[in-house]
Amino acid sequence: MREVISLKELIDQLELLESDVAREIESATETEALEKLRVNLLGKKGRLSAVLGAMGKLPGNERPLVGQRANLLKDQFQKLLEERLQTVKSEALADLLEAETIDVTTPPIGIPSGHRHPLITTKEHIVDLFCGLGYAVAEGPEIETDHYNFSALNIPEDHPARDMQDTFYLEGNLLLRTHTSPVQIRYLEENPPPVRIVAPGRVYRRDAVDATHSPVFHQVEVLAIDEGLDFSHLRGTVMAFLKAFFGDLPVRFRASYFPFTEPSVEVDVQWRGRWLEVMGCGMVDPAVLEGLNLDPDRWSGFAAGLGVERFCMVRHGIDDIRRLYTSDLRFLEQF
Repeated sequence: MREVISLKELIDQLELLESDVAREIESATETEALEKLRVNLLGKKGRLSAVLGAMGKLPGNERPLVGQRANLLKDQFQKLLEERLQTVKSEALADLLEAETIDVTTPPIGIPSGHRHPLITTKEHIVDLFCGLGYAVAEGPEIETDHYNFSALNIPEDHPARDMQDTFYLEGNLLLRTHTSPVQIRYLEENPPPVRIVAPGRVYRRDAVDATHSPVFHQVEVLAIDEGLDFSHLRGTVMAFLKAFFGDLPVRFRASYFPFTEPSVEVDVQWRGRWLEVMGCGMVDPAVLEGLNLDPDRWSGFAAGLGVERFCMVRHGIDDIRRLYTSDLRFLEQF
């Protein structure tokens, strides 16, 4: 048998709902609570819909009265919810600003102890490992000539290898170095073999900024020139370095191409279940030695280059290179 309900009962339910909802909206202090209230009130299975569902039990001439009243309430609830949402957001912003505001007129109570940036500590660790193997530290200018950055490294003007590195060119045949390899040329011009050097520094390329690329980043160049050096010396050095830095991770060498080394390889470590390229290396091309007036029949050597950011991200589990350059203390204080 159909349940009997009167017009007055539905109007009373709507008025009670109006007073209850107004109180609930006013007491909400978070955006999540307001959204939950909106769904609970105005959703298909909401409280207002439940009242409207009972309207079908009224006589036809009384239904418009309930429907009109319900529509007015719906508009009223939406307005109250929107106004309260703006208020909650404003209060949250005010609390955040108050919490993060720094009163520069407040007398200092001491200087908090600082610490080194993770990029710096990673670079220093890499350099220390090679210094422990007997390498000296060498440096060179960040503004280079075309000769040192390309030509002296067996990359003539028409060589397609120049397309591998999108360069920032300056006036007067100058450029921002695209790698730290020019340091080995400058060092060998002043210091005859045998030499063993490690060259850390910033480099620049016209890369679009994303999670794994930056137009400014850091490299470490490794160079060894001596009599009788061969690929086994290169492999042994790289393996000793990677084990000291990463621990006992699987390592593989893949054939590759670099204009200033022959043969050339890329080195991967197995990290988090996948192979990750961490450095490129190879035996110094005889043409580079000849350009420095060194006899390739007497002298041989190897070179390697690695990105400090890649090593830092792997070491600390960082997923976005941009985090290293934002100067966000909340991020940096983790190190």
